[in-house]
Amino acid sequence: MKKVLLKIGGMTCSACSSGLEKYLNKQDGIKLASVNLVMNNANIEYDDERLSLQDVEKFVDKAGFESLGIDNFEKEEKKNSFEKYKIILITIFSLIILYISMGSMIGLPEISFIKMMKYPTRFSICLLVFSSIVLFLGKDILRNGFKNLIHKTPNMDTLVTIGVVASMLYSIFGTVMIFKGHSHYVMNLYYESATIVVFFIKVGKYIEGRNTDKTKEALKELMTITPNHAIIVRDGKEKTVTLDEIQKDDIVVCKPGEKIAVDGTVIDGNTHIDESFITGESVPVKRENGSKVIAGSINYEGTIKYKAEKIGKESTVSEIVRLVVESTSSKAPIAKIADKVSSVFVPVVIAIAIVAFIIWMIISKDIAFAINIFITVLVVACPCSLGLATPLAIIVGSGLATKKGILVKSSESLENAHKVKTVVFDKTGTLTEGKLTVSKIYNYSDIDEAELLKMVASVENKSEHPIARAIVNYAKERKIDIDEVNDFEAVAGMGVVANYESEKIIIGNQKLIDENKIEISNKQDAEELTKDENSILYVALNNKLIALVGVKDTIRKDIVELIEKLKAKNINVVMLTGDNEKTAQNIAKKLKIDKVISNVMPKQKAEEIEKLKQNGLVMMCGDGINDSISLVKADIGVSVSSGTDIARDSAQVVIMNDNLNRINDVIDISKKTVRNIKQNLFWAFFYNVCMIPVACGFLVKFGIMINPMIASLAMTLSSLFVVLNVLKLKVFYK
Repeated sequence: MKKVLLKIGGMTCSACSSGLEKYLNKQDGIKLASVNLVMNNANIEYDDERLSLQDVEKFVDKAGFESLGIDNFEKEEKKNSFEKYKIILITIFSLIILYISMGSMIGLPEISFIKMMKYPTRFSICLLVFSSIVLFLGKDILRNGFKNLIHKTPNMDTLVTIGVVASMLYSIFGTVMIFKGHSHYVMNLYYESATIVVFFIKVGKYIEGRNTDKTKEALKELMTITPNHAIIVRDGKEKTVTLDEIQKDDIVVCKPGEKIAVDGTVIDGNTHIDESFITGESVPVKRENGSKVIAGSINYEGTIKYKAEKIGKESTVSEIVRLVVESTSSKAPIAKIADKVSSVFVPVVIAIAIVAFIIWMIISKDIAFAINIFITVLVVACPCSLGLATPLAIIVGSGLATKKGILVKSSESLENAHKVKTVVFDKTGTLTEGKLTVSKIYNYSDIDEAELLKMVASVENKSEHPIARAIVNYAKERKIDIDEVNDFEAVAGMGVVANYESEKIIIGNQKLIDENKIEISNKQDAEELTKDENSILYVALNNKLIALVGVKDTIRKDIVELIEKLKAKNINVVMLTGDNEKTAQNIAKKLKIDKVISNVMPKQKAEEIEKLKQNGLVMMCGDGINDSISLVKADIGVSVSSGTDIARDSAQVVIMNDNLNRINDVIDISKKTVRNIKQNLFWAFFYNVCMIPVACGFLVKFGIMINPMIASLAMTLSSLFVVLNVLKLKVFYK
């Protein structure tokens, strides 16, 4: 057996990827094929004793797609913007067709030289030409529809294709009859039905394609999180090299302010490192001899040396990229309701039309009458309204979500949000604000609190530590001036020492205070701050403790209300975080979250999501790089607009205004939208299916028969009813 990863061209939607995957898996010699729409590639395992790579590529070509060779993940060139121009042209010509065919019905003036009743020939030719242009620009839909029908995997494209072709064929027949002098056929032209369906489907696929491109760009940007160069020690000398030149067991030097180049273990020095992009923990963690360091994390203080262990594709960042790609590929496609119906409805209707044609050829021996029956059955069962039922409701539902500040990037997410059984939240940046702020100051001196804050902020202004920045920002918010200090010294892993107005000031953790033999007489205050999840800064002036400053991440204001609403819907709420158990449990207790999963790395988060999915659909809400795999693994991933690029683009839903209460709105809108879709599907069938027996000629002996004109009228009425029902959804949720 051999595995190959092929770059695929020509895929525009999930129907393409699922159709290709099904086709490849049916071929002899192919053991397993997994097609990834996001990365436009196919992971194929095949028997290399029976098939060559060329044979595999031929299968791809026969399925209607293009093999672009081995995918080496090199940066893709920007796509030709012709697709955007296609959408513009389709929109323009569709509007022209609507104006010509229906403008007079709503009181718009007719174009004089192509008036329908006065110049039926010109009228029909204009509609035929403009409709042909639209169909040519949207030919990929028709091609995919026929292709999936041939491969016995009918889907939405197949439905649309059948509907469009049936409408076009009958309209062309009507045009021919007009040329022969039967001008009354001008009332039986339905070119606009075909073009409007193509217009809606093309716009939807274009939007889906744009979102897919953003995801790929975000994955590539993630690879740049590591530095381009690093310092290594070879033969006792420091040498600057590129990342590709670093080998396993090399000694790498990382100075304050620099990024860790590769995963490894510290062998000399100690510092605090920001690993929030991986662990989600907002407070920098201490790293000393024997501690592991992760590529891409930031060194805040002392210089350290570490041994390189995981390089290149073995690094944690590369593993996140790989897992996101694999998760996107392996995620089971959620079939749309209309696609499920089409797999039975389309072949049944075609079979009925053919059988009716054959029977009436035998009975009447009149080929014109039999063809009339055949076309009538296809037109009366033409699924134009079925093709509109889901997309229109999704468009309106997505529009309602957008007005609420919610960007829904996939129709599957909107369709399935109401079925969610568990909502999983990351802690830092999701349940909490994700940034440190001063929560409390204990002042043990006679110094005014504003002056005390000025003193502390002036010293910390020279430090780049996140806690220091929190204090400086806190002072600036209160419009407190910051002075210059002298003899500033950063003590790695402990704090800072400086001279402030000729007095020695020490600010740092308890270890720094203990080293300077400063007495701590207010331990109960420190215990209280610790209990409230604060990081503590001890402030000493001239070797005497004068203050304690508590700094912590704060809970989002809107989250308590959201959790109450979710619980009222019988939805389980889970906290999933890389932070320590004690902090996570304290936050969960305040928010009344019953289940907490803490101390987990990104890969473990994804594994926990898989476990939770066994009990029903899972929605994951996160904002960081460390959440990206979980966001893809979950049935519905939700991120906030302030999150990282990779989190936003891995998620199917983005809360644009960072108000997490919108998650509840997503669920409500989903419920109403899906109900509307089911109503649309019912009415789409009600007008059409009820008339199939009549179209087949079952009631001819009773003098009851319909022709393609009446059949087309039923088709139009069903489409009209679907549109009106969708508008009802918009009115309801205002």
